[in-house]
Amino acid sequence: MKNKFSLLLLLVLMFTSTIHTQDRITGKSFATRSEVIAQNGMVATSQPLATQVGLDILKKGGSAIDAAIAANATLGLMEPTGNGIGGDIYAIIWDAKSQKLYALNGSGRSPRSLTLQWFKDNGYDKIPAYGPLPVSVPGAVDGWFEMHGKFGKLPMKEILQPAIDYANNGFPVSELIAYYMAKGAQNLARFDGFSEVYMPGGKTPAKGEVFKNPYLANTLTKIAEGGRDAFYEGDIARTIADYIKEQGGFLSYEDLASHKSEWVDPVSTNYRGYDVWEIPPNGQGIAALQMLNILEAYDLQEMGFGSTDFIHVFTEAKKLAFEDRAKFYADMDFADVPVDWLISKEYAAERRQLIDMKKAARNYPAGQLETGETIYLTTADKDGNMVSFIQSNYRGMGSGMTPPGLGFILQDRGELFSLEAGHNNAYEPGKRPFHTIIPCFITKDGKPWVSFGVMGGAMQPQGHANVVINLIDFGMNLQEAGDAPRIRHTGSSQPTGGTMRDGGTLNLEYGIDYEVIRELVERGHSVSFNVGGYGGYQAIMWDAVNKVFYGASESRKDGQAAGY
Repeated sequence: MKNKFSLLLLLVLMFTSTIHTQDRITGKSFATRSEVIAQNGMVATSQPLATQVGLDILKKGGSAIDAAIAANATLGLMEPTGNGIGGDIYAIIWDAKSQKLYALNGSGRSPRSLTLQWFKDNGYDKIPAYGPLPVSVPGAVDGWFEMHGKFGKLPMKEILQPAIDYANNGFPVSELIAYYMAKGAQNLARFDGFSEVYMPGGKTPAKGEVFKNPYLANTLTKIAEGGRDAFYEGDIARTIADYIKEQGGFLSYEDLASHKSEWVDPVSTNYRGYDVWEIPPNGQGIAALQMLNILEAYDLQEMGFGSTDFIHVFTEAKKLAFEDRAKFYADMDFADVPVDWLISKEYAAERRQLIDMKKAARNYPAGQLETGETIYLTTADKDGNMVSFIQSNYRGMGSGMTPPGLGFILQDRGELFSLEAGHNNAYEPGKRPFHTIIPCFITKDGKPWVSFGVMGGAMQPQGHANVVINLIDFGMNLQEAGDAPRIRHTGSSQPTGGTMRDGGTLNLEYGIDYEVIRELVERGHSVSFNVGGYGGYQAIMWDAVNKVFYGASESRKDGQAAGY
């Protein structure tokens, strides 16, 4: 009997010890896992094979910029549901040599032969989501070469070769991407050229099925050998222009040939001693800075993660920032966007006064003077360079416009223009549309700390604020900060027109206490649960004390962080 009791006690001790060692995972209302830690380099993307491609480039002596381009080219093949060379890019780069941040706006412009009056004359009250009319110039390839020209080390042919090889030889499609390809095909198979590329044998590839794209391999080979001009001024550009004309669109060879990316100064706000950096409009990045400025006056740590007060004030700050987003954000070559004022502490103090801690606002006025899929990746190298990089087609696979023999779909960013005359984001020829994709970077005392992003339409600035607060206020590690349940408010006024009605909807991931939800409803929030729409997160953190990189990639995507 004594022996049986001793055995039972041993088993109990073993079991409780297991629980104790695992309480970081099981003791929370959400699941997480360990961060990846490495000394020489780190790559985090939304597809494991693309992560390995970036890592291989680093091991060959490539820079973080080379690795980012290689991984993005591979993702354009492997995750066409979120990106590709028919889309745009943005990047924030920490250059270890100069010890400063650089920002690239790689977004394309609207067709110069298409006018606002044409839409009015033809009875449009908004730009269609699909087809030839929302197509703007794809900026990704030019963005690659701008980044490479400034910070690259390896030849471009070597950087693009892994993507070319995978396109020729095939790769097994991962689970989430297979799901979204099938979903995208339901809508896009009607367009000329789509099925030939993405539906071999009459259907999109299933999970685990090996998929090839020899057309894309050929296109990437031309780019590797001929540079950015092979895309914007050669046969590729002519093929795109001829196809769009046949489909009834306006994007021309001249639009492509005249495209150029733009190096811009990133903008920031200081949040509790940390500088949070975004790219200024035409993107929506400064909405995250506006939210953080408003929230800085509240003791969020005391409120606690997942508390009623925290979720309430976070949601109200989002509503305030997004009203300004709808009114002001646009291509700054065409519109006067008061960026300095919008991200100032003084303006945040004014806007903060509108928040009632006991009641959700049904609407807010803009200050005085949403569906999307994207990929985000981040890289870091042994020299200390770091890249925060985001790329997208918009609406998942884009416009459906698939020029013959090229192996990719053109983006539909032009949908995000407003057709309201006089609006900051109103359609004009040669103008960059309002953009949702935004990379983020955090520095501390002028040194790099975290490079990260959260994909997914209007979720992105909300996700940025979520992550910053999780790291700084709630003391989460890099992996936990991305895995924690997110807050996503929908229904705010839009840059394309339309205003928030009835306070919008507060979407919460599982893991928030029922009592909190009930209290939020009592404050006037319309609460909903949704298994999707919370974005996808990748991040790299530099630990200056131990001289190591931390990497994180969340479970909402197929991704992976890996280092060496």
